[in-house]
Formats: sequence, C-alpha cells, structure tokens
Amino acid sequence: MSEQPNTTKTIKIPGPNHPITIERSLKRIVVSIGGTVLADSRDALILREAGYPPVQYIPREDVNMALLERSPHATYCPYKGDCAYFGIPLGGERGINAVWTYEAPYEAVAAIRNRLAFYPEGVDAIEERPES
Repeated sequence: MSEQPNTTKTIKIPGPNHPITIERSLKRIVVSIGGTVLADSRDALILREAGYPPVQYIPREDVNMALLERSPHATYCPYKGDCAYFGIPLGGERGINAVWTYEAPYEAVAAIRNRLAFYPEGVDAIEERPES
C-alpha cells in the first residue's frame, strides 16, 4: 500500500505567536526603477508580520501594470494564501519575480486582495513621501 502525499494546504490564523497587522499608510508611496515610476499611491496599506520588515501593499490602479509581466512563479503562505508574481522587464535580472500579490488571500488579511508589493532589491526605490 503506497501513501499519497498530503496535498492539502495548511491554513494558519495570525495570533500572539505570529501577529499580522494591516493599516493604511499615511504617506504617499512611490516605487521606481531606472528613473521610471512603477507605482504612485496615496492608498497603500502597510502589512506588519511577525519579525519581518513592514511591506507596502499598493492597489493595482496605482501601479502601471503595462510595465509588469505576469510570472509563472507561485508560492504559498499558510497565513495569507496563494501568492502570484510579476516581473519587471525594465529591471532585467533583478526584476524577475520582483512583485507579488495575493489575489484571493485568507479572510484574516483580506484587505491586501489584488494589491501589489515590491521587493526592495527588485527596484531602485520604494519611497515614502509626505501626502501632497
């Protein structure tokens, strides 16, 4: 009798041992590469998760999606769900899978649905500017 691999995904709920908070950024967030603005938002959300650095999640309507290319790469987070990726062709090698998104996140983090986050090393700058 052969064992079948476990194909079910573990779902974890944020809590005291692995906190996740989401709040609106009070700053304008501008993401750029090679002098080109990829995103400019006054509606970003900041996700803080356990010991990880804070991440800015930007609404798609504030991102120049024409500068991104969907990637076949995908990952899974037991706290957030399935993660899809985009590349930034302008960024060359470092632009590969430099952007990620949760298109159907778990309920605990539903606010980040269809928002994009950028790896700092995949772009030239993720700037926090005062609201203007």
